[in-house]
Amino acid sequence: VFHCRTLDGVDKAGIIDVSLVKMGEIEEGEADHIRTDVQGQQCTLVCECSSAGTTNEKDNCPLINTVFKNPVWKIYRFPTTDNKWLYVREQMTESTLSFHIPKELIALYIIEDTNVRIQELQELGDLSPHWNNLRESVITHYEQLVSSYKDTLTELNKLSGSSFKPSCSKGEKTLEFIPINLHLQRMHVHSPSKKDITYDVITVGSPAAHFQGFKNGGLRRLLNKFEIEKKNTGYQCIYYSPENTAKAKEVLSNINHLQPLISSHADLLLNSAQQRSSDSLKNSLKMLSEKTELFVHALKDQLVRSALLALYTARPGYVNKRQSVLSNNVEENSTQHEESPLRITRQDSIPHHSEYDEEEWDRVWANVGKSLNCIIAMVDRLLEQDNNKEGEIDPTLADLITSHTSGDWYEQLYPLIVTLKDCVTEVVERARKSMAFVLLQEAACSMPQGLPLNQRRDMVFSQALAGLVCGFVIKLCTSLHDKGFLQQLHSVGLLAQYEGLLSTYSEEIGMLEDMVVGISDLQQVTFKIVEAKSDDLLPVVNGRRSCYTVEVKLPAQMFELLPQEIKEGKLLHIYPVLFNIGINEQQTLAERFGDISLQEKINQESFELLKEYFKALTEKLPLDFLQHIPAQTDLKELLENLHQNIQAKKRKNVEILWLAATICRRLNGIRFTSCKSAKDRTSMSVTLEQCSILRDEHDLSKDYFMRALDCMRSRQTQGALNESDDPEAGCVTDNKPTSRHFYPVALLLVSSHLLVVWLILSLALLLAKYQ
Repeated sequence: VFHCRTLDGVDKAGIIDVSLVKMGEIEEGEADHIRTDVQGQQCTLVCECSSAGTTNEKDNCPLINTVFKNPVWKIYRFPTTDNKWLYVREQMTESTLSFHIPKELIALYIIEDTNVRIQELQELGDLSPHWNNLRESVITHYEQLVSSYKDTLTELNKLSGSSFKPSCSKGEKTLEFIPINLHLQRMHVHSPSKKDITYDVITVGSPAAHFQGFKNGGLRRLLNKFEIEKKNTGYQCIYYSPENTAKAKEVLSNINHLQPLISSHADLLLNSAQQRSSDSLKNSLKMLSEKTELFVHALKDQLVRSALLALYTARPGYVNKRQSVLSNNVEENSTQHEESPLRITRQDSIPHHSEYDEEEWDRVWANVGKSLNCIIAMVDRLLEQDNNKEGEIDPTLADLITSHTSGDWYEQLYPLIVTLKDCVTEVVERARKSMAFVLLQEAACSMPQGLPLNQRRDMVFSQALAGLVCGFVIKLCTSLHDKGFLQQLHSVGLLAQYEGLLSTYSEEIGMLEDMVVGISDLQQVTFKIVEAKSDDLLPVVNGRRSCYTVEVKLPAQMFELLPQEIKEGKLLHIYPVLFNIGINEQQTLAERFGDISLQEKINQESFELLKEYFKALTEKLPLDFLQHIPAQTDLKELLENLHQNIQAKKRKNVEILWLAATICRRLNGIRFTSCKSAKDRTSMSVTLEQCSILRDEHDLSKDYFMRALDCMRSRQTQGALNESDDPEAGCVTDNKPTSRHFYPVALLLVSSHLLVVWLILSLALLLAKYQ
């Protein structure tokens, strides 16, 4: 049932026919017919509705209807500059991924820590007492983490009902992995003179560890502080830099990904040989060569060699052997003895041992490439012999000869394939142990402080990933017919622009420190689009920390619209950037009496990442090929303007946010807006952005700009929800989305200055009283 209201809540029946409310179905003549009432018309909100079900009666995408539920929407009509009607449908929708993605991630955390990390440590073999004690401590650490995550997952599986986490629950331990107030904010615009267009923004509370609190700061500060402590404190382990630790995780990920592929392609090559199919043999060899070369390249790293040496020195026999050598050369090697790694102290570098054969790893590693070269040479010889036979033998006898020699190719290739697999297995075993030893050092150095720090990073990443997947899904579904976007997606990647409204004062600076790390960690996430094999279209997360792949399922008819590269499973990369400008009263205090350097650093770092994305885009794709991207010079001007505003260090410079959002929309990116709870400040920003778009892109009458803004922010509409007096700290009743009553930006800025004046006067009165 549609219900029409005026701004002051008085019904005005007959203002518009219900059939005209359906977006995209208003004929131009009808719009002209109703514009005669513009001068006397005071109603901008036409209809309002809250319903459970699909997001939009015109959305026929099964994936959208699976991911987004329980829409609340309003329809407005505003006059344009040429006195015609502009119809706007504003919609806010919950996402089922608020709980689905975190539960997927927690299950992966449990699997990784139990079946991967603990198992890898146990498979290191015999270690000297010192290293073995460290290993046992680390295993206990992981077991505690696994137990905690299992309890959390059990509690989450018990929950049902609403698909979002209200702000009043942000301090609950059970929900610490769940994003706050995650919603899709969608504005669909219909005008008689322009094509219909939809603008999407994902709104979510800042990804942060609210349960753990911010007494000691957020992740960015804690990680930096912890890294300094590891360097300067006498931990009894080998120190590896964060870059080396990340490299070790990357090597393990490549091993787990590439070894099964090499094995499967080797089997396909044997099948092609058994079938005696020349074309199939060539294709199988090509795929095997590509994967093997990637495997060899991934292990061609100094870290693997040095870690193997470090692991060798940690074996039980190493100490006794070295001690016996030193005892026979006491005078000659007294100085070396003092510096020997036998002394159980923290080491800044990996120890060296002259009796260790460093070339052994090179030989094992090189054998993989030699085995592949033998296979390539054998395939070339077989194909050459086959071509010669075809030229000499009577075609009528060819089938008979093939039937008697069908096993020759298989028999000649089989021993070479077995050798390749054996070489790969040997390399994998050594590399996996060496990288597990590196990660043992990381874990040992991080105890006991590392347990809550690891948990904090896991939960912040979980919140950030849930929002990212929502944004990816809606962007993909709305751009399936845009060939330019699809080419951009698989050739370069997708830009994800986060707009932060957190202050750099008190607790919120800790939230911002959490948020920047969580968003940065999204750089390690890739997406893969697959064809759905059932009615279950919920995305699936695979991988391990620092290397996750999200599989997005599409129905067959939608999957066929994709380019071949995406159909074949090419991984799609994400470029996340965060621009933050604090806008509330606390930011005024931070700018006058505090420190805003964190905000400045974040904005500058994100600008550099944005430039890198733009550079990659211009190098790989011609800009005029992309449907929605303007001339290259326009984007360069916007980027330069953004850079100037970042360097200007102007107080509460919201122009930075506006420029970043404009660049993101022109680059086909995903837009996110966040504050502490994704309520007051977030909705104030979203509604201002929507009205600005209507004015700049759709000819909204300037006289109606403030009226449109007030209407979108008004609580006095049907379905308005009750909140506590403090909407940023209160709880929404009945698990419904929050309402949207917000003060204009000008009032917010004035009130912040009044607050400072009030503080000064209060201090003066206090001093006068005691004098």
